[in-house]
Amino acid sequence: MSSKLFVGGLAWATTDDSLRDAFSEFGQVLDAVVLKDRESGRSRGFGFVTFSSPEEANAAIDGLNEQELDGRRVRVQAATERRGF
Repeated sequence: MSSKLFVGGLAWATTDDSLRDAFSEFGQVLDAVVLKDRESGRSRGFGFVTFSSPEEANAAIDGLNEQELDGRRVRVQAATERRGF
């Protein structure tokens, strides 16, 4: 069962690849995406990382929450499902 994490406070320079690299030390990253503005293509400052197991995701939360990534202190938490759209 996979586990998705929300990563907030990302630097504008953070890419999908650098996000994947930062989180890969905690386990198998299935997907890493920095969300971008549709019109400008610029980062929206947050993204999502999906791990292959909840244990790996929890290790990443413990290891990276409130830590610096690309010069910014990031927030890492379990992602919640969006409803009502």
